[in-house]
Amino acid sequence: MALRACGLIIFRRCLIPKMNNTAVEFLLLQASDGIHHWSPPKGHVKPGENELETALQKTQEEAGLKASQLTMIEGFRRELNYMVREKPKTAIYWLAEVKDYDMEIHLSHEHQAYCSLGLDEACQLVQFKGMKAVLQGH
Repeated sequence: MALRACGLIIFRRCLIPKMNNTAVEFLLLQASDGIHHWSPPKGHVKPGENELETALQKTQEEAGLKASQLTMIEGFRRELNYMVREKPKTAIYWLAEVKDYDMEIHLSHEHQAYCSLGLDEACQLVQFKGMKAVLQGH
């Protein structure tokens, strides 16, 4: 049986359009272990847990953002299937916008850094092809 993880792709709209036309920035967290990869907040689903509730809970644990600080974007749900240490894994992501552009991020011990980047920069930072496609809306 595949491991299941759920998370949120969190974005904010720039208050003042930038010269490079970066109107939206995505929140990425850098893992504090392993290869220190960058990704949106996510975590494993425990047996009997609701997937969206897991995504919201992990976002609060890993980034300090509560559900009340987010607006969920209807109709966006992406599922990635890949292998981790020779075991199948499924990661499901929903899309959410922060209500406050100047959101405060409070990292858990699982992450060592965070950033908010435009689409092109975010796609360069994430290492997994599937995550790049999700950020691009595919």
